[in-house]
Amino acid sequence: MSSLNIISVRPQWQQELAQSISDPTELGAFLRLPESWTAQNQTARELFPLRITRYFASLMKPGDIHDPLLLQVMPNQAEFEQKEGFVADPLEEQSGDHAGILHKYKSRVLVILRGGCAINCRYCFRRHFPYQDHHFGRTQLQQLVELIQSDEAINEVILSGGDPLMANDDQLFKVITALEALPQLKRLRIHSRLPVVLPSRLTEELARRLQVSRLQTILVIHANHPHEVTNTLKGALARWAQHDITLLNQSVLLAGVNDSADTLADLSEALFDAKVIPYYLHQLDKVAGASHFAISDERARELEQQLRARLPGFLVPKLVREIAGEASKTPL
Repeated sequence: MSSLNIISVRPQWQQELAQSISDPTELGAFLRLPESWTAQNQTARELFPLRITRYFASLMKPGDIHDPLLLQVMPNQAEFEQKEGFVADPLEEQSGDHAGILHKYKSRVLVILRGGCAINCRYCFRRHFPYQDHHFGRTQLQQLVELIQSDEAINEVILSGGDPLMANDDQLFKVITALEALPQLKRLRIHSRLPVVLPSRLTEELARRLQVSRLQTILVIHANHPHEVTNTLKGALARWAQHDITLLNQSVLLAGVNDSADTLADLSEALFDAKVIPYYLHQLDKVAGASHFAISDERARELEQQLRARLPGFLVPKLVREIAGEASKTPL
């Protein structure tokens, strides 16, 4: 009797992820960028590797070295500049009591669920984070449960990373089930860049599981520019919205990417069309290697005022900075 061979088919999002680009030369060829420009920025990949999905790369304008999406991901020689105040751990997260668990705020606990991401953003405040020391597995899940049970003030869990949606659905189901068993919890928040750079990650199966959870679910996506809010993303988010999942967005203010009122206003409008509420506009966290993205607080406030003059209040994200040790985000 012949044996039956069972072929395991990976979900679409994992197949797309496997085709990601990690070589600046390949990205340069894909976008028909000047070879000399690509070559001069090659060495910056030693500081922080390049990683980008082909979907996100397809949103960039071929031949344009100033494309706002390209600037977020392409290694840049400016990353070698050492500027005062820009450090490896700007939010002082790397020495917590529990690996993979950060109790930064009184009522919320943050989990570094997965260290990897589908895209390496050059401004990422965790670009130097030692993810290898913060693996989140069965032991860490039990520690999380015990931490929550020991502090009745905790009523919300934030899944972060890296990117928590790099975990597969089965892994997420186990975490969700464990958290649902804790009666003090009210909300589950998922912070993820994956919907923007890999919309196929928003699976119907995960949405259905979250809908039946007793925990109110909030998905906070991370889009910085209106070109990122495509019809593909809008369709995926619309399906999740039908499953009673609250959709928010947080952006980072980045020089050369979105530091204009027109761009930020267009982003807010595009997000609302996608059923997403603009939530936070972050001033850049001062992480080493990202100083070329920084703009002044004065300019940031000017942009916020311009947005208030042209948009309804619910489309104006809160302009904030995160300061290590503070009890909440700090308004500018």
